[in-house]
Amino acid sequence: MRRMGALLFAAAAALIAWSLAAQVRTARDGKQLFASRCGGCHSLDRDQEGPRLGGVFGRAAGSLKSFEYSKALKNSGIIWNAATLDRWLADPGTFVPANDMNFRVPDPVERQAIIAYLQHRGR
Repeated sequence: MRRMGALLFAAAAALIAWSLAAQVRTARDGKQLFASRCGGCHSLDRDQEGPRLGGVFGRAAGSLKSFEYSKALKNSGIIWNAATLDRWLADPGTFVPANDMNFRVPDPVERQAIIAYLQHRGR
């Protein structure tokens, strides 16, 4: 019985370690994906063609005073979190019709990596 408990503990510890490593890898991959997919229009620390995305988690959509957003996004009532960013990146035009962003990230694994990067590095 003790041996079974020790095996279960070891398996749980290995699963937790693997999960943490996957999160780190996802955020690292997200940095590269952010640079290649989003970096043409966005930066973490300054507005460009698109608004700066540093600190986006918990921020109301369309709320940066330094950037001119579409009326649709300003009036959307969205608070950015993992779920809303996923829907936005999957298809901004469906999520918020009449917004100004027409770029999509159709691959859910790539979206999750970008979101992990924004959540962990974009503060």
